[in-house]
Amino acid sequence: MKKAFITLASLLGAAVAVAAAPVDDARLRAAAGERGNWLSYGRDYSNQRFSPLAQINRETVAGLAPRWIYQAGVAASFQATPIVADGVMYLAMPFNHVAAIDAATGVELWRYEHKRRSPKMCCGPANRGVAVGYGKVYIGTVDARLIALDAKTGRPVWDIALADDAGPTERREQLADDPFKQLATTGTTGIGVNMAPLVFDGKVIVGITGVGYGLHLESSRPNAPLGAVIGIAGSYGRPGFYAAFDAATGQRVWQFDTVAATGWEGPFRSTTPDGLPLGRDIAREKRELPKFPRAAQHGGGSAWTTPAFDAGTGTLFVGTGNPSPQMDDSSRPGDNLYTVSLVALDARSGRVKWHYQQVPHDVWGYDVASPPVLFELPTPKGPVAAVGQASKTGWFYVHDRASGELLFKSDPYVPQHNLFSPPTAEGVRIAPGAIGGANWSPVSFDPGSGLAYVAASHVPMRYAVKELPATAEKPALRYSSLETIAEPNWGTLSAISTRDAGRIRWQVKTDTPLVGGVLATAGGLVFSGEGNGYLSAFDAATGARLWQFQCGAGVNAPPVSYEVDGVQYLAVAAGGNANFGFRQGGALVVFALPKRR
Repeated sequence: MKKAFITLASLLGAAVAVAAAPVDDARLRAAAGERGNWLSYGRDYSNQRFSPLAQINRETVAGLAPRWIYQAGVAASFQATPIVADGVMYLAMPFNHVAAIDAATGVELWRYEHKRRSPKMCCGPANRGVAVGYGKVYIGTVDARLIALDAKTGRPVWDIALADDAGPTERREQLADDPFKQLATTGTTGIGVNMAPLVFDGKVIVGITGVGYGLHLESSRPNAPLGAVIGIAGSYGRPGFYAAFDAATGQRVWQFDTVAATGWEGPFRSTTPDGLPLGRDIAREKRELPKFPRAAQHGGGSAWTTPAFDAGTGTLFVGTGNPSPQMDDSSRPGDNLYTVSLVALDARSGRVKWHYQQVPHDVWGYDVASPPVLFELPTPKGPVAAVGQASKTGWFYVHDRASGELLFKSDPYVPQHNLFSPPTAEGVRIAPGAIGGANWSPVSFDPGSGLAYVAASHVPMRYAVKELPATAEKPALRYSSLETIAEPNWGTLSAISTRDAGRIRWQVKTDTPLVGGVLATAGGLVFSGEGNGYLSAFDAATGARLWQFQCGAGVNAPPVSYEVDGVQYLAVAAGGNANFGFRQGGALVVFALPKRR
């Protein structure tokens, strides 16, 4: 019988793994100062994704070439951030397989093969990474489990279920009389985990996805983005959550439900908090509210992103997803708190300190999906501790970390058209669409220049609402749809100045939408990949493209940089993304400069 893990370490590789210093809370809090390591998803708790290494720089990057390649053995959406600690890389692969790899040679030290409890997945096979700490490797799975592996052997230490109702709910049969019946379903509702966990103070933080009910339908055009997203009115979905677990035992410590236990309807805002009209019929919503007393029990709010952590104040900053049912709002009157929000939580208890709901009563799929980033913002009155978040709507929001006050939002980094327009029977063209703007891709922040580098997508969509009358066989059905449009789409890589109220310093337009993430380095470089397979290096000051390499499959994962024995490496997963029609693969490609003779 095949075991859940396979040990393939050479004697040298095993020695490296055994000799690795333990990753404890002291090291994690000081991770920004560990030049050669990449100890957590965002490199350190700030999520800045800035490497202080400069061996690879503007002058030397032309010589960058692959040093070794690790094949995952499965061709699927590959989105992981590798973790590197003391010469050992810990890599999460599609379908939640995990490997420990010698970070200098690519030799596999051990491999864990995940066995799913359910064959169905709500959100595809992608996983965004592991967390490492306390002698363990932690991963959240597509079948809604949190697993701790022994960091030296890959053997499971504990394995817990995150929720009881992890099975998917499928309602596609109701669309049998609609043109969408010709499109294949690529997603349902259900529960899984995409985000990389975060560890601190003896706890593991993870959140669930798939709770914002909506059907994802494939495109009828080859190599095109997702064809449509369908939201059906009714009682589907459930509340999402972020939760803290004891890192040693897996026991749940606290849970923050992303749907408010009371007051889910909120104050019925007619505008966004920054004053943009939402086109809501507030009077109708208030009349309809008594008809849906249980709406919050199906409220949605998936957790797509790894939090940022302010260790000094004990504050976690998390993003939440769209309300449920996705897009169709007829069965969920009110603001639907705390969906589509940036939320500050007390890290000890999970209590809400403040929240900022970017889009109250969202009907466009504008999840807060890109990880928050922490930085110091210079002001005439002294530095302010700030938190930034790159949104799907096309702005980089910057808040006071203590109060949540919006300090400013950036210039738009993608085209905006009919933003927050209500649906029509004929359909209205909206940009950014639900898969556009800054999706789950993490930003990078250079603390020296104050520039935030944002990867984003221009993918307009058509939003419509339809009423199917009742027949002798079927009841009446209302649903909303977001369809991709047969017109050009592309990506933007933008350098946003936080020291100039969010002005865009430079911007590069790319051939394909940018979904994956950004790395900035002290070598004056910004690295980002594209779905066409290219990984590129740009001049951090000007945006000039200085280097490019074809990886053979879509580069839709964030690059990282680390150092072993005085050699700087650059690593990125090349596995594509099915939702965007990008070529799939299963390779981790690791680059370095030529060896000195």
